[in-house]
Amino acid sequence: MDTMLKRSLKEKTVLDMIYMRRDGRISKRSIIIHQINEGYIRAYCFKSRQTKTFTRENILAVSPADHKKVVWRVS
Repeated sequence: MDTMLKRSLKEKTVLDMIYMRRDGRISKRSIIIHQINEGYIRAYCFKSRQTKTFTRENILAVSPADHKKVVWRVS
């Protein structure tokens, strides 16, 4: 898992993540990693369309995205 997180950080590749929220619910998100720390990661989440903090121990699985995301930047 660490290898994929670091690769997303370096190459800005999209990952699909299965995440357990604090309330115990499971969600699937597509993310791009912005920062990796010992206990958490900061990543852009396509589902919420914002940068979020995810607790690393709650990340159940990550995999390369099976589709490409296009991020449009508005000037």
